[in-house]
Amino acid sequence: MSDDPLLARIIPVLAGVPGVAAIVLGGSRARGTAHAASDHDIGLYYADAARLDTDRLREAVTALVDGSAAQVTPLGEWGPWIVGGAWLTIDGRKVDLLYRSIDRVGAVIDACRNGDVTMHYQPGHPHGFCSAIWMGEVALCKPLHDPAGRIAALKAKTQPYPHALRDSLIRRFQWEILFRIENAELALPRGDGTHIAGCAYRALACLGQVLFALNGQYLINEKGALSAAASFPVTIGGLMERVADIWRLIGSGERAAALQTLRSLERTLGQMSPKASAYCKMRYIA
Repeated sequence: MSDDPLLARIIPVLAGVPGVAAIVLGGSRARGTAHAASDHDIGLYYADAARLDTDRLREAVTALVDGSAAQVTPLGEWGPWIVGGAWLTIDGRKVDLLYRSIDRVGAVIDACRNGDVTMHYQPGHPHGFCSAIWMGEVALCKPLHDPAGRIAALKAKTQPYPHALRDSLIRRFQWEILFRIENAELALPRGDGTHIAGCAYRALACLGQVLFALNGQYLINEKGALSAAASFPVTIGGLMERVADIWRLIGSGERAAALQTLRSLERTLGQMSPKASAYCKMRYIA
């Protein structure tokens, strides 16, 4: 049981909901980077053969929340990858629940270990939802209720970071950095600022994916990814300053200069990782 009084109060209630196979703590609190006001991100894992009873979940959390409002979704409400969950306020603190099928997560982890990674459109993830996020969630979570040891078994599959996953992520995202820069440059004569900014974001998001992979780190959210990557052992010097320059230049209308700075980041990354640079030649869209 957690030594956090809030979790100590919540977890027994959640564990009693039919279909809950395991409960984990995720986000910054699991990683040890939280501050006092950080949300509590809690994953509810269920088996496909005994699906989570979201009606009973709503009844259970209604007794916990401040006031009487408990926003609890059915399974699938937030799409196939976020799945669903709840936004709660308990004792004045934000608590977010996320549903995950333990069977589907296990299958994705096996696929990622073999280098099979997919990307999906998902609101809330402007770069898209990479299937490896599910593996990263398990790798970084703190189990709170795991009576059958299923989360423990899945966590064991996430370490060490798989070489096949590293190579697959580099192969998938490295080539797109230059591809997006070139797309943006084609839009310069038209002055299409929205398209140029979108391509710049995509290029930087792909750069973050590659840096995480090169360092054997799981990327579970685009938010803060580049600032985290800037502190990795294998990184680009002055990364955040150069990223800030890109957005300053785009904001002031100096779009060509911004794309030149992006090109310098792409070249530096290629020099750091010859294999990554070679993958640039394998341009494909899966």
